Amino acid sequence: MSDPATLLVADDDPGLRESLERTLTREGYRVLLASDGRAALERVQGGGIDLIVTDLKMPGLTGLELLRAAKAIAPDLDVILLTAFGTVEEAVKAMKDGAYDFLTKPFRREQLLKLIDKALERRQLIEKNKALQQRLDDLLGHGTMIGASPAFRRMMTLVEQVADSSATVLILGESGAGKEGVARAIHERSARKSGPFVAVNCASLPENLLESELFGYEKGAFTGAAGRKEGRFELADTGTLFLDEIGDLSPVTQPKILRVLQEGEFERLGATRTIRVDVRIVAATNQDLGQMVKDKRFREDLFYRLNVITITVPPLRDRPEDISVLAAHFVRVYAAKNNRRLEGLTDEAVRQLEAFSWPGNIRQLENVIERAVVLARGARLDVADLPPEIAGATPLPEGVLTIRIGTPLAEVEARLLDETLRVTKGNKTLTARLLGIDPRTVSRKLERQEDDTSEHPPDAPGPA
Repeated sequence: MSDPATLLVADDDPGLRESLERTLTREGYRVLLASDGRAALERVQGGGIDLIVTDLKMPGLTGLELLRAAKAIAPDLDVILLTAFGTVEEAVKAMKDGAYDFLTKPFRREQLLKLIDKALERRQLIEKNKALQQRLDDLLGHGTMIGASPAFRRMMTLVEQVADSSATVLILGESGAGKEGVARAIHERSARKSGPFVAVNCASLPENLLESELFGYEKGAFTGAAGRKEGRFELADTGTLFLDEIGDLSPVTQPKILRVLQEGEFERLGATRTIRVDVRIVAATNQDLGQMVKDKRFREDLFYRLNVITITVPPLRDRPEDISVLAAHFVRVYAAKNNRRLEGLTDEAVRQLEAFSWPGNIRQLENVIERAVVLARGARLDVADLPPEIAGATPLPEGVLTIRIGTPLAEVEARLLDETLRVTKGNKTLTARLLGIDPRTVSRKLERQEDDTSEHPPDAPGPA
């Protein structure tokens, strides 16, 4: 630890307390003393304790009772028990309640110091693991926006263009394609980035709960409303509110959302006071809102309020160049999360992943890689580690490139150039000869792609 560890010594024997204080202070520790269990517990409640060394038998509150209370307050706080020979059995029982270890009196100074060192090393490791876990949870909670394909770069160009405006954005795309990731990318590139980003899935809550979540409520507004609660619109003030699955809004809730968009104000459930907020709305759906308007299932005025700027997230099958980098990223994340040592994926595994159509998009790819990491048999994920439906997919023959009808011509050109360079292992002269163009044209197009990528880096945080 960078700062001296703080040890709490609890013992009703003043001679032993003072002796331990001298010994531990000489070793560089910060030492706090308590003459009984209750005084020790008050110290623990104050926080800042890294380890407790306590006698088992003390008046008022025994060492075992102190152990249980300390673990309730700080589960990761280790306790070393000091016990007389006749109470060893009790000390062993205390181990089952979470004690780190115990020493039988009389003990040697070296025994105690060695035990303390091990306990503090364990605590340090736990803290590092918790920090790592938090970073991984944040990363996985937010997903990831990774890619360098023409479709991805074109989408990110639009994200950059709209981010600093105040316009409402409607994000379209299939489930699992990364719509929340795009919403976060917009927020993080906007002037509102220091404000909150609040996400609500409109499909996951029934109508009555959705309204209380969005607008909040006053005490007594309905049965069970024991106190006032702020809604998501209030929580997102000065920031961005992401309304996912907006197409699932009920006809009752739609006009209330429209009012906030038009007027920037609303009332909590059960309240009469109007609340004004400064919130940017980013909405997303995998449904055809235009058709829903024609079918009278979605308000036309709300649709036009939401549809100021539209961003379409390409499905994973339309950005096959990104599958390998996404898969490699998820391998790193889940290998760390599951404490596995993996070096990545074999070429055969990558080919099988690229051959699959991914109806569940990035979310499905992430789940497949997590499963493969857990079941991996070797240093690299191989075809045998993949689910049968993916392991059995038929890879495209080498040199074959599939293009969906409706793909923009500029994107077709960029994909063809990238794939030809991959096959020729970066040989620009051979690439130019195969494509029937001048080598200088290849260089110019590559420079243009590099300029686009430098403006929109391929790896930016956001949800998948």
